[in-house]
Amino acid sequence: MFANRGLEIKTRGQIDKMRIAGLLVGQTLELLRASARPGVTTGELDALAEANIRDHGGVPSFKGYSHPPFPATICASVNDEVVHGIPGERVLGDGDIVSIDCGAIVDGWHGDAAITVAIGEVAPEVIELMRVTEEALWHGLAAARLGGRVTDISHAVEQHVRSQGPYGILEDYTGHGIGTEMHMAPNVPNYGRPGRGPTLVEGLALAVEPMVTLGSKETDLLEDDWTVATSDGSMAAHFEHTFTLTPDGAWVLTAIDGGAARLAELGVAFGGR
Repeated sequence: MFANRGLEIKTRGQIDKMRIAGLLVGQTLELLRASARPGVTTGELDALAEANIRDHGGVPSFKGYSHPPFPATICASVNDEVVHGIPGERVLGDGDIVSIDCGAIVDGWHGDAAITVAIGEVAPEVIELMRVTEEALWHGLAAARLGGRVTDISHAVEQHVRSQGPYGILEDYTGHGIGTEMHMAPNVPNYGRPGRGPTLVEGLALAVEPMVTLGSKETDLLEDDWTVATSDGSMAAHFEHTFTLTPDGAWVLTAIDGGAARLAELGVAFGGR
């Protein structure tokens, strides 16, 4: 267990508190999914998210985070923007996609999740990119077992994406541990060989987040020092969930149903309460 030094292992009661934060994040993202349509600005989505989080006793995880301080409640990354887009006056139009990343803190515990939403009529290859990315997330979650290793998740994500076509998988940005802080050890890459990294134990919570492009995996950091965009201008999708493992199976803390339905489709036991 030396490889697990420095990891935050939660008690059952602490995981239950993380579920409260995770559920608030999941509900906020569903509100934004329903609100994202042509003519809406990314700033309007951000205002909706902040109001919903605060109205339900939470605090936005992202606002004021790091340096320069992130200025908003959500990341809203449009089209070739992969992650960390700053919401503002940009108007969403027919054919766009927007990746919305959201985090909330409730009673000191974090939840973190992301979805990519199609705006109006979107090109078929972009809809397919979204499908592949979200499925890769669930395949990664389904690969996690108590006693397994972190890169079992990474390998499952990569294998699913590779099986679907010549997509780019970001390597410079990864999933992460989560709990009393939003970003904690260990990193959870979206590629690599299985059987490496810390052991998956009860009480460890991870955020798994594939970032996949229609072109190259190479990215650029834009002048705002936050927004990450594809170097070749290709479209990108991003999906994320916070999850944990119990003796009964996987529990997706940011999914409304705890992940029960999608895990069942993949033949994986549901470990939620």
